[in-house]
Amino acid sequence: MIPHIHNRTFGSGSRPALAIHCSLGHAGAWRGLADALGDQITLHAYDLPNHGKSGDWDGQGIMHDTATAMALAVMDDIDTDPIDIIGHSFGATVALRLAIEHPARVRSVAMFEPVYFAPLMADDPTFGPRYKHDTADFDAAMDAGDHTAAARAFNGTWGDGPAWDDIPPQTRTYMADRIMFVRHSGSFLIEDSAGLLTPGLFDRAAMPALLMAGALSQWALPVNDAIARRLPNVAQTTLDGVGHMGPITHPGAVAHAWSKLLNLA
Repeated sequence: MIPHIHNRTFGSGSRPALAIHCSLGHAGAWRGLADALGDQITLHAYDLPNHGKSGDWDGQGIMHDTATAMALAVMDDIDTDPIDIIGHSFGATVALRLAIEHPARVRSVAMFEPVYFAPLMADDPTFGPRYKHDTADFDAAMDAGDHTAAARAFNGTWGDGPAWDDIPPQTRTYMADRIMFVRHSGSFLIEDSAGLLTPGLFDRAAMPALLMAGALSQWALPVNDAIARRLPNVAQTTLDGVGHMGPITHPGAVAHAWSKLLNLA
């Protein structure tokens, strides 16, 4: 069952695009990017399940399936095929999945640091143990039921803005209240629950694709490389001075990179 979907639009361009935010964020994170693009597009951004004003995942099946079904429902409402899609982090993994599973509906796909680790784990057997080591504090806090400590650890790994203690209390509470979303993401991000690594499936995503990364990010470059090895029509770019939260902290730089892809599609 698809939960209630809260959708926002930014911009006034004649070309619609779908934007999918990162874990522990919300659709409003795309405002800066839309402002930077001016009247090039109208950006349709929805809140993921358990985020913003969307409803909660009911715990049935695979959470990534629900997030993807919500994206398809938003695309149905936009009623324009094919459509450009951009995603950030977890949202970028949904964008990639849409491009592979529904290629006729995707005009172009832009991904900023998709956290789809399964391809890199398949290519590099040493990555899995290293990832487990680097996320041990998060896992320990989750196992102990300490969601605040887990959110702090998660922010320490993926956030590149203020330190945890400098984040407003309301935002820290928002993140802690939704931290289970991160754990429920693993079945797709790590275990490839959708089976996208099945030989030949990536070939379906033949539309123009762009993989973006921040030069300051910890794992983005090897993960992007593993995904790029499988996509048939992909470009990559690395943004200097940018970390994992680039679409929020450096929307102009991300918009500039994305606009080049839009001109190709």
